[in-house]
Amino acid sequence: MGEGTRINKFLSEAGVCSRREADRQVALGNVTIDGETAGMGSMVLKGQKVCFGGREVKKEQETILLAVHKPAGIVCTAEKREKDNIVDFIRYPKRIYPVGRLDKDSSGLILMTNCGDIVNKIMRAGNMHEKEYVVTVNLPLTQEFIRGMGGGVPLKELGVMTRKCKVKPLGKREFQIILTQGYNRQIRRMCEYFGYRVEKLVRTRIMNITLGDLPEGTYRKVTDGEWKELREMIRNSSGTTVIPKGNERGEKGNGSGGKNKNRRIKKEDRVPQ
Repeated sequence: MGEGTRINKFLSEAGVCSRREADRQVALGNVTIDGETAGMGSMVLKGQKVCFGGREVKKEQETILLAVHKPAGIVCTAEKREKDNIVDFIRYPKRIYPVGRLDKDSSGLILMTNCGDIVNKIMRAGNMHEKEYVVTVNLPLTQEFIRGMGGGVPLKELGVMTRKCKVKPLGKREFQIILTQGYNRQIRRMCEYFGYRVEKLVRTRIMNITLGDLPEGTYRKVTDGEWKELREMIRNSSGTTVIPKGNERGEKGNGSGGKNKNRRIKKEDRVPQ
């Protein structure tokens, strides 16, 4: 049995969902192994048939990683019961899910993948991976505000103190902030502590992947160069599996010198707002 793969890891690597969501689906009885309902911690051995919701699950041969410019109003979840979920919004032809979250009211960069190990390595706070944002607030910036935001802010409702971070003013009411953690609505809560209200929040970078001039409501595959650098950055991060080399982005015949076209989501493809 020790040679098998835990069911939550199997589902994650197959691009079905994250490990956390896999645990939830197992608990709900939606997963079977060779016709038997799987339990928490069940192992999948080579040759066994795994089904989710009555359909057989097979591991993806290619790792897909997309950079998406999420508009405000779209929710970073794969849950079908959420009518504005990002999976239905981008309508990618293969099964993928978001790497972490970005507030519904916020816009900017979100990564989407079919590889659970990427999710685990990027999202674990202990890995100290950077995420960069440009924020517009309702009041003029002060030196006290900039210093306070960068020095760590108590979030009483969460019972935590934020890590020190980099904050740089960009305009009268606009600043850049780089975080290495991601509490729920963290930047908004931090600003509220100092009496400010966020009017606009855009995520511009996750680790080495930047939003650049990617139009809102479109996505692109990460480039070969970005993928190589990202793989090096997460090589020693907390995680359990090795990310394969080769054709890892789900894109055939596109080397580092190939074109990487953005895909605009058609109006008729959008989820109703």
